Amino acid sequence: MLNIEMKRRRLLRSVASAGGVALLNAFVPAWARDMQVLRETPGPAIGPMTFDLVIRAHRLEIAGSTGNVTSINNTVPGPLLEWVEGRDVVLNVTNEMNEDTSLHWHGILLPFEMDGVPGVTFRGIKPGTTFQYRFPVKQSGTYWYHSHSGLQEQTGVYGPLVVHPREPDPVTYDRDYVVMLSDWSFEDPHQVMKNLKKMSDYYNFQQFSLTELYGNDEMSAAEALKTKLAWDRMRMMATDILDVTGATYTYLMNGLHPAGNWTGIFSPGERIRLRFINGSAMSYFNVRIPGLRMTVIAADGQNVHPVETDEFQFGVAETYDVIVEPEGNSTYTIMAEAMDRSGYAAGTLGTQRGLEAAIPALRPRPILTMVDMGMDMQHMDMGEPTTPKDAMATMDHAAMGHASKTDGMAGRDHSAMGHAAKPDVMQEMDHQAMGHGTAPDAHSGHAMQMPGNVGPVVARHGPDHHGAGNVSVAQLQRDRLGERGIGLADVPHRVLVYTDLKRLDKDFDRRPPTREIELHLTGHMERYMWSFDGKQFHEVDGPIEFAYGERLRLTLVNDTMMNHPIHLHGMWMELENGQGESIPRKHTINIMPASRVSALINADAPGRWAFHCHLLYHMDMGMFRVVRVS
Repeated sequence: MLNIEMKRRRLLRSVASAGGVALLNAFVPAWARDMQVLRETPGPAIGPMTFDLVIRAHRLEIAGSTGNVTSINNTVPGPLLEWVEGRDVVLNVTNEMNEDTSLHWHGILLPFEMDGVPGVTFRGIKPGTTFQYRFPVKQSGTYWYHSHSGLQEQTGVYGPLVVHPREPDPVTYDRDYVVMLSDWSFEDPHQVMKNLKKMSDYYNFQQFSLTELYGNDEMSAAEALKTKLAWDRMRMMATDILDVTGATYTYLMNGLHPAGNWTGIFSPGERIRLRFINGSAMSYFNVRIPGLRMTVIAADGQNVHPVETDEFQFGVAETYDVIVEPEGNSTYTIMAEAMDRSGYAAGTLGTQRGLEAAIPALRPRPILTMVDMGMDMQHMDMGEPTTPKDAMATMDHAAMGHASKTDGMAGRDHSAMGHAAKPDVMQEMDHQAMGHGTAPDAHSGHAMQMPGNVGPVVARHGPDHHGAGNVSVAQLQRDRLGERGIGLADVPHRVLVYTDLKRLDKDFDRRPPTREIELHLTGHMERYMWSFDGKQFHEVDGPIEFAYGERLRLTLVNDTMMNHPIHLHGMWMELENGQGESIPRKHTINIMPASRVSALINADAPGRWAFHCHLLYHMDMGMFRVVRVS
């Protein structure tokens, strides 16, 4: 008790300079308070909202033990910041460490000098100094903030951010909880990086063996051997789902490991808003609340038409707001399972503290397939070498014209899928089973099988193999926006998919894009190199140029066999998911393996902006670019 009281007193002293105890709720992390949001009544601005934040390195109790952290105001996650749309915000960030630091306000539209990316928008915050961020708040919703310096995000420099709307909220609810998910390792993140560079599967203890393949009744010994050799030649394994796993990670919910049992309290009959934030460094989560349906009302801070679902998968940096309506005095488990099923975060919704519901067992680990490899099975003899060069030699290049990198529209017909032309290489697929309401047909899911209900092929890869920085190409590029996500194809309940998302606001810009930029997500898993178009950040000649005021289409092709959450700073990406003028705005888009995704962008924010994969170690190893709007 004495230790807890000392921490409480230090916390009170740290917030006193921010305007007194009245602001305490905005600075106490979610797990340390009753989680009800302190709302400020929208009205005329009476001066800026001011917050003092201190970043320091120290020892802290976390994940059931004590570790070295870099914290914000002595907490991990950092304090929940609550802003009001239409007001100015001032954030005084003090660096008490012996190295540079920074804070980036993820998803927030602001002047580029305030974006918080060292080397791109400012010089960083030097040791012993205070940097003042000041900007108007132009939006509302659920967001977060984190360090953009080195690997500090992995050691604790992140926190939740909620912006309350100026106008009445279109959603009614009785309670409001942030549910921030993250991954914690007691290993130094630089050691984690060294381990990955030495052996990319260092943390993968769920490897796929030849014996396991041969044990599948649907596969002969020869087929099993060919499957194993194909993955070996691609420098991948069918279980390469996440680079860093529960072998080193403890998964946290609002800073607590599962045994800590974060609890959200409700009274019977209440509507509860849960603001899910994936604030992890490297982890995708499958989120469900067994026995309780969720209604998704916002994605990446932007209101969407309500969608009922039982589960969703989301990547690093994405956010989803959901409404739940618990029944009676029931108790529910909030289950956040790592995508590779190597661990989980969990908490409770109950009528009082101390209650717990059963925690579901981890489901079997998922397996990548030839769809994720982007292989053209009709043109591949599994007995022959399948390097990208050899595989490409077997393909019909007549349909490749629109798949090669270009700045022009090249006469593409976007009417078929809303964002990508459909070639004649595939028969029309039945999409009725791909929505969130119907589970797809079951299949064995082994690594060689072509699973059912996958998205249609929309393009073939061009002749560019992207050099030594890339080990594979997606010969067949698919529209996978209607897929449920890796490992969720066969679950017997509803799963949210990107094609479910429709923006609520009626503010679509009807100007057609005048230009297209195509970028390929590339990498070499064995050497742990990540890049765009085969070039790491230090190898590129200059920024990606946007012309101020233009409307353009950004097309992203994932040539790797891993999911990548791609984040653009400073501007919205309007995901072309087939919803016409209701396509959703997102600040982070997950790009599935061997998929082709496009988004419309209004280049309305002059300056230099970061554009990168939000998997921390991928970004650090080169999957990073600068966009210049001039």
